[in-house]
Amino acid sequence: MATRYLKKASKTPETETATAQKVVTEMLAAIEAGREDAVRAYARQLDGWQGEIVMSRQEIDRRAAEVPPQVRRDIDFAIAQVSAFAHAQRDSLREFEVELHPGVVAGQRVLPVNVAGCYAPAGRYAHIASAYMGVATAKAAGVKTIVACSGPFRGGPMHPCLLYAFDRAGADVIMTLGGVQAIAAMAYGLFGGQPADVIVGPGNKFVAEAKRTLYGKVGIDVFAGPSEVAVIADDSADALMVAVDLVGQAEHGHESPAWLFTTSQALAEAVMAHVPPLIEALPPTARDAAGAAWRDYGEVIVCDTREEVAAVSDRYASEHLEVHARDLAWWLEHLTCYGSLFLGEETTVAYGDKASGPNHVLPTKGAARYSGGLSVHKFMKTLTWQRMTREAARDIGEVTARISRLEGMEAHARTADDRLAKYFPDQHFDLGDPVQV
Repeated sequence: MATRYLKKASKTPETETATAQKVVTEMLAAIEAGREDAVRAYARQLDGWQGEIVMSRQEIDRRAAEVPPQVRRDIDFAIAQVSAFAHAQRDSLREFEVELHPGVVAGQRVLPVNVAGCYAPAGRYAHIASAYMGVATAKAAGVKTIVACSGPFRGGPMHPCLLYAFDRAGADVIMTLGGVQAIAAMAYGLFGGQPADVIVGPGNKFVAEAKRTLYGKVGIDVFAGPSEVAVIADDSADALMVAVDLVGQAEHGHESPAWLFTTSQALAEAVMAHVPPLIEALPPTARDAAGAAWRDYGEVIVCDTREEVAAVSDRYASEHLEVHARDLAWWLEHLTCYGSLFLGEETTVAYGDKASGPNHVLPTKGAARYSGGLSVHKFMKTLTWQRMTREAARDIGEVTARISRLEGMEAHARTADDRLAKYFPDQHFDLGDPVQV
């Protein structure tokens, strides 16, 4: 058995992250100290924005009127798809209570966070889908207050379609802010808002680093990096369709990996032949991004068996994983590490990115080994509770006292001792030997 690289990446997703850390650390410190004034200064400096940060209801309605009817219908359709899937996820969570021991009843509550911050980038493209992916999912979770942020689009105000998507999905507050300053404003509760409990949404390496740095102060969806795609294909696949899908994701940016894992060298060579002319045929912005991504981060790996392909794929743990191969049920059963899985030629990452239903905010840089993507669960807290009778407290208290003393924790043990003495004054208990040190 063997694994052969027909094309090997010259860079990795980690290559460009070091510079972002220093910039983000300085910006977050400045914003924490300078608050709204610092955010406005960064908005002017980085985005050329000097307008209002928090959008009024009147302004939202005025800008939404600019969105053509068909575009509204498309966005509404996509929001309905994302919401339906998120509600189904919410319904999969349940509250319960169970008697674990006679008189010991414990349970679980499932509650949404109070405040969610939802970010959508506004750089090279108008990320309309990112607007409703975050907000609609938070809404389905039952979050009370949803704050949405996106930056000015190409020197002007927020893109009207993106703004419409935020509003229709259910955002309570919408701010014209991009980049690190947007993440910081949501985390610190600036501009009259409440600090976010969770911040979600994709962004560039500076946004990703800001979320990583603030993690702990706030929850986040995923540790995100540049968008990734992997395609698994065998000799039954259409080489042109595989190449189209690789290029389709490479246009995300200069640092977006695109990987092909296959058991067919003939298919691999055909895909590699298709990719350059497909890139060359793109408009300038997409051509520039996809060309650099394929040149620096593209990889093609040929394996002898599908078991080897599955092992390679799990090692890469791609954000998006397509399977163009026979026996799709086998792949669904055996693949274990991916952000979202697209089975068969009929579906593609772009469908998931825009309108099919499952969320498109997904783990990158191998994080799919231990984490899923954005879902209603990211906005939910599973909280436990317990109660017990005095008879149950006797059984639990005796064991608790002994274990606490074995650990050297005398104060813990005495919380059990004193209850047992109060509830059962005439009984003797084996409570272990008191801690002496």
